[in-house]
Amino acid sequence: MTRHTATGALAALAAVAMLTGCAPGDGGQGAPSASAPPVSAPPASAPSGSAPARTPEGTLLVTDFGADTVTFVDPSRWGAAADLGSVRVGTAPYGIALGDDGTAWVATAQGVAAVDTRTRERTALIPYTTDTGPVTTGEYRGGGMGIALSPDGGRVYVGVNVPGGRGTLEVVDTGRRKVTATVPVGRRPFDVDVSRDGRHVYATNHDSFDVTVVDTGDWTTRRIEVAPYGTEGGLGSWLKPHYTAVRPSDGALLLPFEGERLAVVDPGTGRVRIERMTANTHQHGVTAGEDGTLFAVGTGPIDPSEDDGPSLTVRTPDGRERVVPLDGPHEDVALSADGNTAYVSGGFTRDGYWNGLSVVDVGTGEVTRLPVGRRPLGIAVL
Repeated sequence: MTRHTATGALAALAAVAMLTGCAPGDGGQGAPSASAPPVSAPPASAPSGSAPARTPEGTLLVTDFGADTVTFVDPSRWGAAADLGSVRVGTAPYGIALGDDGTAWVATAQGVAAVDTRTRERTALIPYTTDTGPVTTGEYRGGGMGIALSPDGGRVYVGVNVPGGRGTLEVVDTGRRKVTATVPVGRRPFDVDVSRDGRHVYATNHDSFDVTVVDTGDWTTRRIEVAPYGTEGGLGSWLKPHYTAVRPSDGALLLPFEGERLAVVDPGTGRVRIERMTANTHQHGVTAGEDGTLFAVGTGPIDPSEDDGPSLTVRTPDGRERVVPLDGPHEDVALSADGNTAYVSGGFTRDGYWNGLSVVDVGTGEVTRLPVGRRPLGIAVL
């Protein structure tokens, strides 16, 4: 879900495009369904030597995919002052979801970390029941990717990547802090989202060209193929789904592709309608504002001779688009509470990332770069 610049990034993208795309590496398989008890850890906070100051409202939490931490960021400050310190959470943290009680839930390669955002301490690390092989780092590592909370905050849903095989959706009881269910989904679940009524969870599976719809009542599943360019090329294809936004007005799933096509999915019927987009760039992270405005992150061209550079697309509910250029690849995007500012993470999943955020004024399109974190990927706003 709740879900992301460097010199030479575009050249690197072009060099690997036709060889690897966003394809997965090799690895073991396995998805046992039995649950396991949580592993609680001693508090793991920034080495400040004293209790942290009160975390202000509007603080950003970014997952440091290039480290084992989550960094607290005050976007009202600039330079080193914006970094409020980091908390150790687990290897290669990816997605992050924030509860109303102030707990941040972080998908890492080792398990789901719980972080108290008031004290800035990790209070638990809940291991997966899925066998993901050795704990590693990098784009194709096993473990948690997309993550989301149920509307009542009682459950965390995390998409778990199994290198070389199908992924799983693990269900964590937030009170007991243990995995209570494991559901098979597709390959490499980049993103996890929840319907507004909490009755369905949507796992967006990058390497199987689909979304898995999970019924939270009986854990049954349905597969919806989302492949507006077809599935030719298989695991080596670039033209696969990455992230999904749930449209507030009707619950439709919105998945951008290549700055050219927006897949609008009816999760009830499985019907997919395609609308035109204009950014002409490879796209990853996406979110929707309360008014239905869609924000889609362009990471850069597959083919620099034909495609455009990194950008943030701002698409109104009636389909009008404004494309804001960005400096270098980015991954994910989150909005301020008032919807006036977009925060775009520089921690691209492939080579070409940078250690910082682009802060975009939605009204003017003005972009300010804020150096912070270590390959920041997921973003949550307090």
